[in-house]
Amino acid sequence: MATKPKTLHDAFYETLKDVYYAEKQSVKALKKSAKAAEHAELRQAFETHAEESANQVERLGQVFEIIGKPARAKTCEAMQGITSEMEEDLEDFGDSPAADAVLAACAQAVEHYEIARYGTLKTWAAQLGYADAAKLLDETLQEEKKTDALLSEIAEKLNLDGTEPTEEPAGKKGGRKAA
Repeated sequence: MATKPKTLHDAFYETLKDVYYAEKQSVKALKKSAKAAEHAELRQAFETHAEESANQVERLGQVFEIIGKPARAKTCEAMQGITSEMEEDLEDFGDSPAADAVLAACAQAVEHYEIARYGTLKTWAAQLGYADAAKLLDETLQEEKKTDALLSEIAEKLNLDGTEPTEEPAGKKGGRKAA
């Protein structure tokens, strides 16, 4: 028996399930990052976006309703990889001057993934005639872009803070002393 060919509707639903999972994981990662962040502005950005992401999960539930499908999560390998890398980086850089810069970079990796996915979903929703879903997805897309821009702004400050060497490089004399 021949299987029915997959359609854009199928791709939309599968990607929506993927993003639903990813967004739920993002909420957890943001809360953990907020606890780990030393820089007050970065911590506040994480806390604010964790709340925003929780609202985005609710918004995704509305999209599932619009398309008449159950709100189900499908394991997102990309988000698992990004959050696993964040865990490693927290372990490696947790007590270093670069810790917050590394946290911000990890958060931006999440944002960039989400921006790509929400952009795709918004386009597909519009193509499939789900105007209300496209509007909801665009609302989330704009929030993700705003968060990415804020993280870039904060990271510029953090990256400077993390450039101080903790030891005098071998073979160098003079210059700054270790902090």
